[in-house]
Amino acid sequence: MTFGFASSSAASLSTSASAASASRLLEPAEWASAGIPLLRNPREVVSGLHARHEPKPLTAIVAVLDPDERLRASASFTRRPTPADGWMFRNALLAQLRRVIPHDLRRRTPVRTAVLLYCREGEARWTEEDGAWMWGLRDACTLHGLRCGAYITLTHDGWQVLGEGRGGRRPNAHSAPEPFATSEAPPLVPRTGGPVSEVLRRAAAR
Repeated sequence: MTFGFASSSAASLSTSASAASASRLLEPAEWASAGIPLLRNPREVVSGLHARHEPKPLTAIVAVLDPDERLRASASFTRRPTPADGWMFRNALLAQLRRVIPHDLRRRTPVRTAVLLYCREGEARWTEEDGAWMWGLRDACTLHGLRCGAYITLTHDGWQVLGEGRGGRRPNAHSAPEPFATSEAPPLVPRTGGPVSEVLRRAAAR
Protein backbone atom coordinates (compact mmCIF):
# COMPACT_ATOMS: atom_id res chain seq x y z
CA MET A 1 0.00 0.00 0.00
CA THR A 2 2.79 2.40 0.91
CA PHE A 3 4.62 1.76 -2.34
CA GLY A 4 1.48 2.44 -4.36
CA PHE A 5 0.85 5.72 -2.53
CA ALA A 6 4.43 6.89 -3.13
CA SER A 7 4.22 6.12 -6.83
CA SER A 8 0.97 8.05 -7.13
CA SER A 9 2.48 11.06 -5.37
CA ALA A 10 5.54 11.00 -7.60
CA ALA A 11 3.37 10.88 -10.69
CA SER A 12 1.30 13.78 -9.37
CA LEU A 13 4.39 15.86 -8.69
CA SER A 14 5.79 15.08 -12.12
CA THR A 15 2.51 16.12 -13.77
CA SER A 16 2.43 19.34 -11.75
CA ALA A 17 6.01 20.19 -12.71
CA SER A 18 5.26 19.58 -16.38
CA ALA A 19 2.15 21.76 -16.20
CA ALA A 20 4.08 24.56 -14.48
CA SER A 21 6.81 24.41 -17.10
CA ALA A 22 4.23 24.47 -19.90
CA SER A 23 2.65 27.60 -18.42
CA ARG A 24 5.99 29.43 -18.53
CA LEU A 25 5.87 30.05 -22.27
CA LEU A 26 4.10 32.51 -24.55
CA GLU A 27 2.14 31.51 -27.61
CA PRO A 28 2.63 33.62 -30.77
CA ALA A 29 -0.81 35.23 -30.35
CA GLU A 30 0.01 36.24 -26.76
CA TRP A 31 3.33 37.70 -27.85
CA ALA A 32 1.76 39.61 -30.75
CA SER A 33 -0.84 41.17 -28.44
CA ALA A 34 1.71 42.20 -25.79
CA GLY A 35 2.57 45.52 -27.44
CA ILE A 36 6.21 44.64 -28.17
CA PRO A 37 7.86 47.71 -29.78
CA LEU A 38 8.86 47.24 -33.40
CA LEU A 39 12.50 47.59 -34.41
CA ARG A 40 13.01 50.37 -36.95
CA ASN A 41 15.86 48.52 -38.63
CA PRO A 42 15.88 44.88 -37.51
CA ARG A 43 18.50 43.79 -40.05
CA GLU A 44 20.98 46.33 -38.71
CA VAL A 45 20.40 45.13 -35.15
CA VAL A 46 20.73 41.46 -36.15
CA SER A 47 23.85 42.06 -38.26
CA GLY A 48 25.49 44.07 -35.49
CA LEU A 49 24.87 41.44 -32.83
CA HIS A 50 25.94 38.65 -35.19
CA ALA A 51 29.22 40.42 -35.98
CA ARG A 52 29.97 41.17 -32.32
CA HIS A 53 29.18 37.75 -30.87
CA GLU A 54 29.47 35.33 -33.82
CA PRO A 55 26.76 33.04 -32.42
CA LYS A 56 26.58 29.32 -33.06
CA PRO A 57 23.49 27.13 -32.46
CA LEU A 58 22.33 27.20 -28.82
CA THR A 59 23.78 30.70 -28.33
CA ALA A 60 21.53 33.40 -26.86
CA ILE A 61 22.38 37.10 -27.15
CA VAL A 62 20.57 39.64 -24.99
CA ALA A 63 21.06 43.28 -25.97
CA VAL A 64 19.90 46.60 -24.51
CA LEU A 65 18.98 49.43 -26.88
CA ASP A 66 18.44 53.09 -26.06
CA PRO A 67 15.40 55.05 -27.37
CA ASP A 68 17.30 55.79 -30.59
CA GLU A 69 17.95 52.07 -31.08
CA ARG A 70 21.65 52.40 -30.37
CA LEU A 71 23.24 49.41 -28.68
CA ARG A 72 24.17 50.13 -25.06
CA ALA A 73 25.16 46.67 -23.85
CA SER A 74 25.02 43.05 -24.92
CA ALA A 75 25.95 39.65 -23.58
CA SER A 76 25.95 36.14 -25.00
CA PHE A 77 25.89 32.71 -23.43
CA THR A 78 25.32 29.13 -24.50
CA ARG A 79 22.13 27.38 -23.48
CA ARG A 80 22.50 24.04 -21.79
CA PRO A 81 20.69 21.27 -23.74
CA THR A 82 17.98 20.66 -21.12
CA PRO A 83 14.19 20.86 -21.50
CA ALA A 84 13.04 24.40 -22.29
CA ASP A 85 11.78 26.25 -19.24
CA GLY A 86 10.86 29.95 -19.15
CA TRP A 87 11.86 30.33 -15.49
CA MET A 88 15.32 28.97 -16.18
CA PHE A 89 15.72 31.21 -19.22
CA ARG A 90 14.49 34.21 -17.22
CA ASN A 91 17.14 33.66 -14.57
CA ALA A 92 19.91 33.29 -17.14
CA LEU A 93 18.87 36.46 -19.00
CA LEU A 94 18.52 38.43 -15.79
CA ALA A 95 21.98 37.38 -14.64
CA GLN A 96 23.49 38.58 -17.93
CA LEU A 97 21.61 41.89 -17.80
CA ARG A 98 22.82 42.53 -14.26
CA ARG A 99 26.40 41.96 -15.41
CA VAL A 100 26.39 44.40 -18.30
CA ILE A 101 24.03 47.28 -17.45
CA PRO A 102 22.47 48.93 -14.34
CA HIS A 103 18.75 48.39 -13.78
CA ASP A 104 16.13 51.08 -14.48
CA LEU A 105 13.75 50.14 -11.70
CA ARG A 106 13.69 53.71 -10.33
CA ARG A 107 12.09 55.03 -13.50
CA ARG A 108 8.33 55.28 -13.72
CA THR A 109 8.41 54.20 -17.35
CA PRO A 110 11.10 52.03 -18.96
CA VAL A 111 13.30 53.92 -21.41
CA ARG A 112 15.69 51.25 -22.63
CA THR A 113 14.61 48.11 -24.45
CA ALA A 114 16.01 44.58 -24.26
CA VAL A 115 15.94 42.35 -27.32
CA LEU A 116 16.90 38.71 -27.56
CA LEU A 117 18.51 36.91 -30.48
CA TYR A 118 18.62 33.13 -30.21
CA CYS A 119 20.63 31.00 -32.64
CA ARG A 120 19.30 27.47 -33.04
CA GLU A 121 18.93 24.56 -35.42
CA GLY A 122 15.63 23.64 -37.03
CA GLU A 123 13.04 25.60 -38.96
CA ALA A 124 12.29 29.27 -38.48
CA ARG A 125 8.70 28.69 -37.32
CA TRP A 126 7.73 29.13 -33.67
CA THR A 127 8.53 26.30 -31.25
CA GLU A 128 7.79 25.77 -27.56
CA GLU A 129 11.44 26.58 -26.88
CA ASP A 130 10.85 29.98 -28.49
CA GLY A 131 7.79 30.42 -26.30
CA ALA A 132 9.88 29.76 -23.19
CA TRP A 133 12.48 32.32 -24.31
CA MET A 134 9.72 34.87 -24.88
CA TRP A 135 8.34 34.29 -21.39
CA GLY A 136 11.82 34.53 -19.92
CA LEU A 137 12.64 37.76 -21.78
CA ARG A 138 9.43 39.45 -20.75
CA ASP A 139 9.90 38.51 -17.10
CA ALA A 140 13.59 39.45 -17.03
CA CYS A 141 12.77 42.87 -18.50
CA THR A 142 10.14 43.49 -15.83
CA LEU A 143 12.60 42.58 -13.06
CA HIS A 144 15.34 44.82 -14.54
CA GLY A 145 13.17 47.82 -15.36
CA LEU A 146 13.42 47.48 -19.15
CA ARG A 147 10.91 47.42 -21.98
CA CYS A 148 10.49 43.98 -23.47
CA GLY A 149 11.63 44.13 -27.06
CA ALA A 150 11.84 41.83 -30.05
CA TYR A 151 12.59 38.12 -29.95
CA ILE A 152 14.67 37.09 -32.98
CA THR A 153 15.61 33.61 -34.11
CA LEU A 154 18.68 32.84 -36.17
CA THR A 155 18.52 29.53 -38.04
CA HIS A 156 20.08 27.94 -41.12
CA ASP A 157 17.41 29.69 -43.22
CA GLY A 158 18.22 33.16 -41.89
CA TRP A 159 16.83 35.47 -39.20
CA GLN A 160 13.25 36.19 -38.24
CA VAL A 161 11.58 38.59 -35.81
CA LEU A 162 8.87 36.34 -34.39
CA GLY A 163 5.43 37.87 -34.19
CA GLU A 164 6.24 40.47 -36.84
CA GLY A 165 6.80 38.44 -39.99
CA ARG A 166 10.04 40.31 -40.81
CA GLY A 167 13.22 38.46 -41.61
CA GLY A 168 16.04 37.86 -44.06
CA ARG A 169 18.42 35.20 -45.36
CA ARG A 170 21.62 36.78 -44.03
CA PRO A 171 23.06 36.59 -41.53
CA ASN A 172 22.11 33.04 -40.65
CA ALA A 173 23.21 30.39 -38.15
CA HIS A 174 26.16 29.31 -40.27
CA SER A 175 27.20 32.47 -42.12
CA ALA A 176 30.40 34.42 -41.50
CA PRO A 177 30.00 37.75 -39.67
CA GLU A 178 29.47 40.75 -41.92
CA PRO A 179 31.83 43.73 -41.51
CA PHE A 180 30.53 46.63 -39.44
CA ALA A 181 29.04 49.48 -41.43
CA THR A 182 31.34 52.48 -41.59
CA SER A 183 28.60 54.68 -40.12
CA GLU A 184 28.38 52.57 -36.97
CA ALA A 185 30.12 53.42 -33.75
CA PRO A 186 33.11 51.22 -32.81
CA PRO A 187 31.90 47.79 -31.67
CA LEU A 188 31.34 47.26 -27.98
CA VAL A 189 33.44 44.64 -26.27
CA PRO A 190 31.13 41.61 -26.04
CA ARG A 191 30.47 40.16 -22.62
CA THR A 192 30.08 36.42 -22.45
CA GLY A 193 28.83 34.10 -19.77
CA GLY A 194 31.07 31.17 -20.65
CA PRO A 195 30.02 27.88 -22.19
CA VAL A 196 27.26 27.40 -19.62
CA SER A 197 26.13 30.19 -17.32
CA GLU A 198 26.26 29.60 -13.59
CA VAL A 199 22.59 30.47 -13.36
CA LEU A 200 21.62 27.68 -15.73
CA ARG A 201 23.74 25.21 -13.78
CA ARG A 202 22.08 26.16 -10.49
CA ALA A 203 18.61 26.13 -11.99
CA ALA A 204 19.17 22.73 -13.60
CA ALA A 205 20.36 21.34 -10.28
CA ARG A 206 17.02 22.18 -8.73
